[in-house]
Parts: sequence; structure tokens; C-alpha cells
Amino acid sequence: MVVAMIGIGHIGGSLAIALRENGFAGEVIGVDRQPETLNKALRRRLIDRTLPLDEAVAAADLVVLATPVDGMLELLPKVLDRVEQQVVMDVGSTKEQLLRVVKDHPRRARFVATHPMAGRENSGVEAAVADLFTGKFTVLCDVEASDADAVSVVERLYGSIPMQIVYLDGRAHDLHTAYVSHISHISSFALALTVLAKETDEDRIFELASSGFDSTVRLAKSSPDMWVPIFRQNRDFVLDVLDEHINTLALFRSYLIKSNFDGIRELIEKANRIRTVLRGAPQNTAESQKPL
Repeated sequence: MVVAMIGIGHIGGSLAIALRENGFAGEVIGVDRQPETLNKALRRRLIDRTLPLDEAVAAADLVVLATPVDGMLELLPKVLDRVEQQVVMDVGSTKEQLLRVVKDHPRRARFVATHPMAGRENSGVEAAVADLFTGKFTVLCDVEASDADAVSVVERLYGSIPMQIVYLDGRAHDLHTAYVSHISHISSFALALTVLAKETDEDRIFELASSGFDSTVRLAKSSPDMWVPIFRQNRDFVLDVLDEHINTLALFRSYLIKSNFDGIRELIEKANRIRTVLRGAPQNTAESQKPL
């Protein structure tokens, strides 16, 4: 299988390593706007060679879009214009706008919308790691609009890593990711800004920071080039979740003002239920594989 990886950053580079190492990809062709990124990818052996976009699409069996999501809105139609029997997939964090852009494209059925639910705070080709996706979940969206053989290729790709597959429509995907991913990043950015605004002596931050603080603000190190487009495309759902989050923070504030520590205890005990929710997350069973 010849794979054209368009965008060799943290996600695209990590996927390239995984597919080369597990044998799914016999060759990975790299496409990126930054020549230095391609040079680094070649030196690290993330990819086998580089080609311009048109030539890479023509040479590939599978084309993977791994650019920031705003760029995909323009890139995906151009790629579909150039495909015949190739399969095209993306790995972006938002889906509804992207699916709307290609809804009436004559080669829409060759595209499979996906979102591997994995990633770390570092960005760029330097942050590519082989085990980023292993054992994680991936979402396939609106598979009924894709050719069965295209879906099968993508399912085999994720199965080779291996990842667990969940099926959603694009709107449901964007709603759920707003809750489990996008709000987490906003909270981390906000906490980092709060600490930086109040703590003028930065040395004290590093001296007093424990593993808990570090894990809470870890996401604040994430790239704005990646996250501003995500917030732009998923603005409505993120706003909805953010309103709920602000209301909860306001409740904590109100209880603190009133010295209502019994109320705070109740909130913490309710929050502790997240342990049960996470412990009961679906496993890779036949039931979890069914389209939703």
C-alpha cells in the first residue's frame, strides 16, 4: 500500500511511523509546504520520499490529510478532484464543516472522514512518535456516504495499529469532541493564563508546581496553529460546553463566598463519579464496532 501523507507534523508524522513499522504501508510519500519539515521527516525515516501534491496523489493508493483543519476545507476538494480509485481520509478534530464542503463532490464516496483520538501537547515533525495511537479510539464519520471498499481500507489501517473504532455522524462527533477534548484545552489555556497573570515571579511556579499542576496545564503548551482553526470550526458546540463550564465554576465561587463547604463537598463527590464513567468506557467489542 502506497500512502501519501499530506502534512508531516505531530499527527501525520506519528501515523507515518506506525504504518511503516507495522507493514501496512509499503511506502509513505510525504507532502508538506515546509521543505525543512520534509527534510527532517526523511532524516528520521518517517517517510520514504517526497513529491508535489499532484504527483503524490497520482502515485498513492491512500491519501491521508493531516493538516490543520482550516486548510482541509480547501485541500480536500482539490485532492478529490485528482483521485480516481484512490482512498482519501483525514485525521482532523472537526468534521461537520469538512463533510459539508464535499457533500456534493462527484468523488465524495472515495473519502472517509476519521478522527484518531490521540495527541500530545508538542507539535511539529519533531514530536512524531511511533506509539501515539496504539490502543486508542478512532472515530469514523458518515461512513454510509463512503464507498464500502474505501471504508474497509481505513478500517484495516486503524486495525493494524491497533486502534478501536467508533462510528458517529459528523455533527455528533463535533458535539462529543467539544466535551471530551476541546473544552479541556480551553480550560488548560485559561489556567495557564491565570497563573501567569497572578504569579509575577515565574521561578516560584516551577519550584512549587507538582505533577498535578503540570498535568493540568500540559495542554496549554499546544500549538495555536492547530487549535485556533478547531475552535473556529467547532465554535457553536464549544460555546455551549464553555457556558456549562463557566456556570459550574461560578457555583464553586458562590459556595466559597458563602463558606458553603458542604456544597463544595457535594460538588466534588459528584465529580468523583467520573471514575466510574471512565472505567466503564466501551472496549473493542463487536457491539462498539457497530455504526451509531
